Amino acid sequence: MRSAQNTSEAAEAARRARFGRLPERIRPEEMVEEQAATVPDPARDTYNSDEWLVRYCL
Repeated sequence: MRSAQNTSEAAEAARRARFGRLPERIRPEEMVEEQAATVPDPARDTYNSDEWLVRYCL
């Protein structure tokens, strides 16, 4: 009976050593890596009122 208890205690100690605490918390920001799909084109996103007028009205 004594060796069974020692075995049980040893197994419990091994479990506590391995699983005794939770892993460090990971923030949601650290789980995702964002990368641009293409290189941003600054000329594409500029608004030119004269170009709009020429394109759609003339």
